[in-house]
Amino acid sequence: MHEIALSTYIADIVSRAAGGRSVEIIRLEIGALRQVVPSSLEYAWGFVTRDTALAQSRLEITWIDAVVECGDGHTTVLDAAEYLSMSCPMCGRPVTVVTGNECRVRDIEVCGEYAPG
Repeated sequence: MHEIALSTYIADIVSRAAGGRSVEIIRLEIGALRQVVPSSLEYAWGFVTRDTALAQSRLEITWIDAVVECGDGHTTVLDAAEYLSMSCPMCGRPVTVVTGNECRVRDIEVCGEYAPG
């Protein structure tokens, strides 16, 4: 379950950015190709932040579809859980990932003020 490692990494980034202030909301962007399980991430976040300054914070996650494009210009939204091939489902050519690899802290809300993520 890599969600615990991911939560630990996010907590470290957010704690440094918050500078000891109370954090209310952490806004994340996570791509489908990261294979993060939403319920596991929420559970891991609670586990990692328990008894810390982030214990009362909550995650707001924007899930980003996996979009790939081949050399012929076919653009496809993939169901990353079911489609693991990196070839175009229309023509079979290799594809380039357009979106879906994201994993970033977009921003945080600290006591009603925003701090850059």
